[in-house]
Amino acid sequence: MKICIFCSANSDIDPDFFTATEELGRRAAEMGHTIVFGGCDLGLMECIGRATREHGGRTIGVVPSKVEERGRTSRHMDVHIPCDNLSDRKDLMMAQSDMFVALPGGIGTLDEIFTVAASATIGYHSKPVVLFNIKGFWDKLIATLDDLQCRGFIRGNWRNVIRVANSVEEIF
Repeated sequence: MKICIFCSANSDIDPDFFTATEELGRRAAEMGHTIVFGGCDLGLMECIGRATREHGGRTIGVVPSKVEERGRTSRHMDVHIPCDNLSDRKDLMMAQSDMFVALPGGIGTLDEIFTVAASATIGYHSKPVVLFNIKGFWDKLIATLDDLQCRGFIRGNWRNVIRVANSVEEIF
């Protein structure tokens, strides 16, 4: 299976997020899965690529031209797919992947997870979408989604589209 990882490219974050990301990369590699990621050499992006490859796994990096121009391309890619911009990146990641996991991240991660989830609600795919809720990172987003659902802004149950996992075991 190809597992797409959405995550932060910031390095100055809680060290526990790196520990959990390393565990995810290790477990994915041991299970024979390929990791699809943003191909940047910073933060959790670099961590997932490195951890996966260090444990014998395969990685696919989908790298926007701006990342390459700034010399921030990860060396932990088996396959390097260049793209023009973030919209292209999301399209390529969706096409390449069988499953999506959001680790802690910011605006870019939110953009990615909601693009994939919205695509699922419309019927473009039925691939699993998972929030990896490391140390309760996604708790406030989960509360917001529950609130939106209660107010009638989400048809059906959002948890039918986005699952929440509190451990690596729950992801798999």
